[in-house]
Amino acid sequence: MPLTHSATLRRLLYEALSDLGLDPGQVYLGINQHRRLRPPPADGRLHHDDAPQFWLAADALCGDPDIGLHLGEAMKPRLLDVVGYLLLASRDLEEALVSFLRFQHILSGGFVAQMRVEGDHARLVIDLNYLGYSSLRQQMECLALLFTKLLGSITDGEFRLLGVEFRHPRPARVSEHQRLFGLMPAFGCEHDVLVFPAALLKRPSRTANPDLHRLLWGHAETQLAALAGNDLLNRLRYLLEVRLGRASCTLEACAAELGMSAGALQRALAEQGANLRRLRESVQRGRAMELLREGRTLREVARGCGFSELSPFYRAFRRWYGATPDHWRARLGPA
Repeated sequence: MPLTHSATLRRLLYEALSDLGLDPGQVYLGINQHRRLRPPPADGRLHHDDAPQFWLAADALCGDPDIGLHLGEAMKPRLLDVVGYLLLASRDLEEALVSFLRFQHILSGGFVAQMRVEGDHARLVIDLNYLGYSSLRQQMECLALLFTKLLGSITDGEFRLLGVEFRHPRPARVSEHQRLFGLMPAFGCEHDVLVFPAALLKRPSRTANPDLHRLLWGHAETQLAALAGNDLLNRLRYLLEVRLGRASCTLEACAAELGMSAGALQRALAEQGANLRRLRESVQRGRAMELLREGRTLREVARGCGFSELSPFYRAFRRWYGATPDHWRARLGPA
């Protein structure tokens, strides 16, 4: 099992572990001993969904409760993939971030990064999602520092943070956060976000190369098309798996996560003969059986499938399977 799903991040991570005086090979062995074994995902996302194993065990294995921050501090934002070179060849920071957002899934199947401009502030959302996990503190603190360095390198050091927001709870100790970010992040937020001055978006890049950017964009499109996980239906199904029972799964909410308008998502699904309701019900059917096999109470099964009340869950289950959940629980036997 690799330490992380991204070849680029994996290389930077190995280098940073060595710079901190840690042996990446020993860390690798330790993670394999600590990992929680799970069956491979049915949709081929094995490498992505195994990534949390490193970040869950890293602080204990390294003896450092702030290991994510210290890895981010040690990492050098070198260009190791087509996305990195696209950032460098962009005409300004805005085009660089548009390039990153367009090809984020080359770096990770779980990225749901977005950019929003609110008055004088720009907000770069850098969320990473994994099935069965909430936001991983060590990973996101490392990535937030790495992204800050990367954006600084493509703006000749002019990039500066106005704020940092994390989904994970506030740690007991935050002095290292203050030191490394130069400000106190907000914790327990809706997204993992870097906030910076919107004026920086129009800052010209001294390494801009329109011809090279165009060539790299075409190459990245080819790479993106080759990723089965980037297929719209696979991405949407995965997003529903992550959000079901935890967050809204409406057309508007899912479209926003995918960086699309609700109308654009609806049209894209219609072109493939699909719609959100059928995809959501497919995920709900699988989730219901999974939770019933685990021996969960019917109320837990209903909540896990996104139903706030038992009555609509019973009606939906009967429509899906032609029988009640109690009938199927009896057929499945003890968990």
